[in-house]
Amino acid sequence: QVQLMESGGGSAQAGGSLRLSCAASGSIFRIYAMAWYRQVPGKQRELVASLNRGGSTFTADPLKGRFTISEDYAKKTVYLQMNSLKPEDTAVYYCGAGLLPITTMRQPDYWGQGTQVTVSS
Repeated sequence: QVQLMESGGGSAQAGGSLRLSCAASGSIFRIYAMAWYRQVPGKQRELVASLNRGGSTFTADPLKGRFTISEDYAKKTVYLQMNSLKPEDTAVYYCGAGLLPITTMRQPDYWGQGTQVTVSS
């Protein structure tokens, strides 16, 4: 089993920044990829960014240039740096861990509990 714990959510003004953290524990040796998703009420959860073993990353096109995924391998933690925040970035952000590559067609095998991000104008 893999456990994921997100932190760093909260409120920000438009144009501001937040950094989300996701700490993995448990059978972390099984993890191939980690990712951040977000979800707003009434909509499907969407892939924000992913990071695969070996270092390759994916960021959703609309978020490129503003959101960056990174990891601290020693701390077993993945981060999502969010800059130039917009009110439409308001959502619950979830961390996911996959035993295989995470893509828009393949979701993680494990999920965190989610952290709320609220951006005000």
